[in-house]
Amino acid sequence: MRFAMNRRAFLSTLVTALCATPGAVTAQRSASVHRIGYLSGSAASPYTVEAFRQGLRDLGYVEGQDIAIEFRYADGAAERLAGLAAELVRLNVEVIIASPAPSVSAARRATATIPIVMIGAFDPVSQGIVASLARPGGNVTGLTYSVGKEIYGKQLALLKETVSEARRIGVLSNPANPAAESALTELQLASRSLGVELMPSGVRNPNEIASAFAALAKEHIDALIVVSDPMLTSNAKRVADLAVKSRLPAATTNRLAVEGGYLMSYGPSFSDLWRRAAGYVDKILKGAKPGDLPVEQPTKYEFVLNLKTAKALGVSIPAPLLLRADEVIQ
Repeated sequence: MRFAMNRRAFLSTLVTALCATPGAVTAQRSASVHRIGYLSGSAASPYTVEAFRQGLRDLGYVEGQDIAIEFRYADGAAERLAGLAAELVRLNVEVIIASPAPSVSAARRATATIPIVMIGAFDPVSQGIVASLARPGGNVTGLTYSVGKEIYGKQLALLKETVSEARRIGVLSNPANPAAESALTELQLASRSLGVELMPSGVRNPNEIASAFAALAKEHIDALIVVSDPMLTSNAKRVADLAVKSRLPAATTNRLAVEGGYLMSYGPSFSDLWRRAAGYVDKILKGAKPGDLPVEQPTKYEFVLNLKTAKALGVSIPAPLLLRADEVIQ
């Protein structure tokens, strides 16, 4: 009888333990999962997100097991950023990834305590995002968009080399983006040495894109530069189609836009920037303060050409330029 009772007690204890184990494991796992916020002003980009995820994997993180990412996209509508940033704060995420500068600003307004890792802010010091690159201070650190304004001058030079006969070049930008003014200033400086005249046109929302092209057509431009902006990036295919329809070779800094039909792009390697952002997340989750982590600049740049678009436009890409391209889309 004593054996039977012990056996029943043993079985009862075992069943109780087995029933409790899944819940206990789940609770333990949930407590160890780091929740990361991801705030983007543009539409979802598998290209950059995968680079970020790969960076996390390289550091030993397993998504869904010890890290979870809450994605929020504004799809080019800057007015949505404040609400999306507030959502991430309410979720009590441990770190917020924000790109580009308007997203960073929205995140800063939403929280002064949650660490923010910026990706692609054009000039975070002049925009007041960080105190300095070496010692950012506050709750923001991360990676800049360029090592200086010269990136736009280089882009204009490549476009001029591609379309040597171009004399009047349109510039499409979003005046609401803080980076637009700096970009236009640098383009104006570069245009003088290249002997071209710039025709700027501002676009604040998608409804103005068609009218901007109509206005530029009256200026008889020969080519087009599109200053990188979340709203314009989210409408890259539409801009590219209008450019081809208008017989305008279009250049930008965003490689993804070239896949959408732009003729060319020159800018930092987005895959490299997003991969490196994972390193900041890792350091912060291990206790580092964002204000103590120096802001880093791009180390890799990409020159991308779209030969399909060149053919549609009747543009013959010079052989030396083809050899210098990091990627050629057929």
